[in-house]
Amino acid sequence: MGISVGGVCTVAEGGAMLAPGITQRLISQFAQKMGTGRNLAERLERLTTREREVLGAIAAGKSNAEIAEALFIGPATVKTHVSSLLSKLGLRDRAQAVVFAYECGLATVGECDVGF
Repeated sequence: MGISVGGVCTVAEGGAMLAPGITQRLISQFAQKMGTGRNLAERLERLTTREREVLGAIAAGKSNAEIAEALFIGPATVKTHVSSLLSKLGLRDRAQAVVFAYECGLATVGECDVGF
């Protein structure tokens, strides 16, 4: 492996140099993540506005009763929305729904006070 003067100057100026193999892996992983992001966005588009609201509330740790109160709907309607969004997104349970909400950006860390 040869060291180039340009590479030394770049590093001396605070830049970084990566081996071509590492660069290829980074680009590949980034492209893969972008594809996953698009897939999540496409799945999220399957939901109605109300189902997205319910999903956000689930991610915030709210119970069905709390969601019903916040959205001015009945608990049975919340259950229907939860079942529908789980089915549309191909998710097994509320835990997977929470993960999905964070992965697609519908919920973010520090957005709500959960538990304590």
